[in-house]
Amino acid sequence: MKAGYDKPLYVLPFDHRHSYGSEVFGFKPPMTREQVAIVARSKMVIYRGFKKAVADGVPKDRAGILVDEEFGADILHDSVQHGFITCMPTEKSGQKEFDFEFGDDFAKHIEEFRPTFVKVLVRYNPEGDAATNQRQNERLKRLCDYCHANGRYYMFELLVPPEEAQLKRLGGDKKKYDLEVRPQLMAQALREIQDAGVEPDVWKIEGLDEKKDCVMIAEVARRAGRDRVGCIVLGRGEDEQKVLHWLRTAAAVPGFTGFAVGRSSFLEPILALRNGTMSEDTAATEIARRFQLWTDTFEQARHA
Repeated sequence: MKAGYDKPLYVLPFDHRHSYGSEVFGFKPPMTREQVAIVARSKMVIYRGFKKAVADGVPKDRAGILVDEEFGADILHDSVQHGFITCMPTEKSGQKEFDFEFGDDFAKHIEEFRPTFVKVLVRYNPEGDAATNQRQNERLKRLCDYCHANGRYYMFELLVPPEEAQLKRLGGDKKKYDLEVRPQLMAQALREIQDAGVEPDVWKIEGLDEKKDCVMIAEVARRAGRDRVGCIVLGRGEDEQKVLHWLRTAAAVPGFTGFAVGRSSFLEPILALRNGTMSEDTAATEIARRFQLWTDTFEQARHA
């Protein structure tokens, strides 16, 4: 088993693809060449914000980007050349079941960009369809084995969306699900995925409201000799105060090593840029401010 990655890790993710094109610009797939260029240019603005944040003091050896090949190939190449931590997704965008974006050619695309981390986004509910979960685990183990045989770290974004029956038991209350049900399901999902031979170096974990739940997740992530595995907390597109609460809660727990906050960092500035109410420079500066805020908040809470 590879040792894991337990260094501080502060990631700006903007690997959103179908959701980004439709949510920000209203573009429907397949996009035209002109539409692809518009999306790619806006992602370059996000990258400029990241670089500004690093120039302004976010530690370079802790800061990383997560961006896709489809709209961010130039960014990936530039980031590697500048020695930034780079993360690259491998999943098909917008699918309920994990599968490789490039099928059996996934390795060729990874080697073209040589990212620090290879990332997957997986929707996995232990009370969901067992056959689907098994199929996903088989694909995920294949990628895990490839990463660890080829010197790449494996980053696993775990989403545990509620099953209809679970929500029905809670009267359709999604907040109650998040607070009372999701943490235990996440811990169970981690165990099942690990038991299937899938060994992430870093888990991307949806924000948790209570410290005890962060402790539980970190303990499962690091069980049975996995003591160098890291967990980083997601922003889930929430508002600033919610993100700050999740960051402070997670930072106080050993095993939580950082964050990956995307839409909460870039969505409002990029929408303002699209609407013509903000320039590219101003949008990049605002993205840098938010990324710096997440970093400062996490570091202060970690050392409190």
